[in-house]
Amino acid sequence: MRNTITNVTTQDEQVECFRNVAAHLEPGGCFVIEVYVPELQRLPPGETIHPFTVTPTHLGFEEYDVASQIAFPHHYWVVDGQLETRSSPHRYVWPSELDLMARLAGMTLRQRWSNWERESFTSDCSPTGVRESDALSGPRLSEEVIAWMERRRAESRP
Repeated sequence: MRNTITNVTTQDEQVECFRNVAAHLEPGGCFVIEVYVPELQRLPPGETIHPFTVTPTHLGFEEYDVASQIAFPHHYWVVDGQLETRSSPHRYVWPSELDLMARLAGMTLRQRWSNWERESFTSDCSPTGVRESDALSGPRLSEEVIAWMERRRAESRP
C-alpha cells in the first residue's frame, strides 16, 4: 500500500512502528516503504495549499500544516454525475527522518530509489520515493520481495 507510514500521524507512533517491524523481522529480512516527498518547495511563501490534480472529473489539492508535518490531501471526483470526496491526515516524513527512525529501531538503509524502476533518488526526483530498510548485515532482497516490486512496477505503468 502506498504511503502507509504517513497514515501514522505522530512521530512517536511512527518510531514505534519501525521498532515493531524490527522486532518481527527475521535475520536478513527487510522493510520496504513507499512514501511521497511533500511538495513544499512548490508553495509560494505564506501559502499552505498545493493543487496536484485539476481535471474536469477530479480536483485534488494538499493542505499543509508545516509545524506538525501534517498534510491533508483533499480529493473531489465526479463519478456518474455524483460528487465523491475523500480527505485524510498524513504525517509526512523526510528521507533523513526515515533513516533516523530505522537507526533507532536497529535497522539501516540498504537502498533508496525515486520510483519502482529503481531510478536514483535525487533532489529533483518525483514526489513518490521508494525506500528500503533492512536488518543490519542482511542479505540482498528476497525473491518474493523482488517479485512483489515487479508487480507494483507493472501496475504503475499507464
